[in-house]
Amino acid sequence: MRFLDSLRRLDAYPKIDNEFSIRTVSGAALTLISTIVIVTLVIGEINAYLSPNISEELFVDTTRGHKLQINLDFTIPRISCDYVSLDAQDSTGEQHLHIEHNIYKRRLDLQGNQIEEPKKEDIQASTKRVASTESPAPTTLKPACGSCYGAAKNVSQCCNTCQEVIDAYRERKWNPNVEDFEQCKNSNDGSVEGKAFSEGCHIYGTMEVNRVEGRFHIAPGKSFSINHIHVHDVQPYSSSRFNTTHRINTLSFGEQFEFGTTRPLDGLMVEATEGAMMFQYYIKIVPTMFVPLKGPTLYTNQFSVTKHQKSVTAMSGETGMPGIFVNYELSPLMVKFTEKQNSLGHFATNVCAIIGGIFTVAGIVDSVLFTSIHVIKRKIELGKAS
Repeated sequence: MRFLDSLRRLDAYPKIDNEFSIRTVSGAALTLISTIVIVTLVIGEINAYLSPNISEELFVDTTRGHKLQINLDFTIPRISCDYVSLDAQDSTGEQHLHIEHNIYKRRLDLQGNQIEEPKKEDIQASTKRVASTESPAPTTLKPACGSCYGAAKNVSQCCNTCQEVIDAYRERKWNPNVEDFEQCKNSNDGSVEGKAFSEGCHIYGTMEVNRVEGRFHIAPGKSFSINHIHVHDVQPYSSSRFNTTHRINTLSFGEQFEFGTTRPLDGLMVEATEGAMMFQYYIKIVPTMFVPLKGPTLYTNQFSVTKHQKSVTAMSGETGMPGIFVNYELSPLMVKFTEKQNSLGHFATNVCAIIGGIFTVAGIVDSVLFTSIHVIKRKIELGKAS
């Protein structure tokens, strides 16, 4: 018994008989409020515990062998798909080799409605042409087989439409002057003039290129290379005729995930205030690795962007060609996001701190209220209250 009596003296939670306890309305209100606050905070702690913690690291990128996946979705509302080319180049200006892509073009009317089903684009369709010193042989005759005006590859080749003459001149690397071609003078279908500016184009899809610095662009005209120089032929128009207004629906590099800035340009609408506008986007790509609690590691990219635009008309004195040009470079550093399970001990400590802290504070507040109310009542009873 003596041992139990000694042990009883260590009780830090002495009990009071019910007949000596006083229950008040203020105490009941504080109890309800404390319970609601405790339940709310405990639920928040449970959600925080069940949600993985994300840690972030920065280190030198030593990964090898990964391709760079480019996801793009552009709308050019004022230029026909027949007069828009998509080309991808490396940092030297040469076209990327062995591109795996899934790029499509969809014809749109000027209101943005689809005209026909999308068609797959050949982004390596640009051909290399050897410089030639030949000059076109002038002729004004138009035999039954339409003349190619000196640009025919052989005597049996015929150019019966304006477009066929222009294509023959392009193959020869000559500059066509459509005013000299009878086929263009007699063309009534408006296929060349009409479609170029009476339709829009929706370009979308993905392509995988080598993981090196490079660029891609969407520009009017048919593209080809002459002596390693990339050229866009916009004949029979001048570059100032093309309105390069565009909307970036999506632009990203790699797979999507919910952390970081992987798509800062999505939804950007850019208006060209005049013809022959050149829009340049300089992108800094930061390789990113995401290691989830379950599942394979995800390799993607975040990026920041700087935008520049200029007029490249003959009167402006600026060099370049109209279009949308995206230049990207890779950072040597990689960001790593890692999901980690929260500590059970940390969760238990937080729950105990919430419950104990709120009950302690509520007890102090209740004691102050009870004492204050009791003192005020005593003064009223003694008639000393002012």
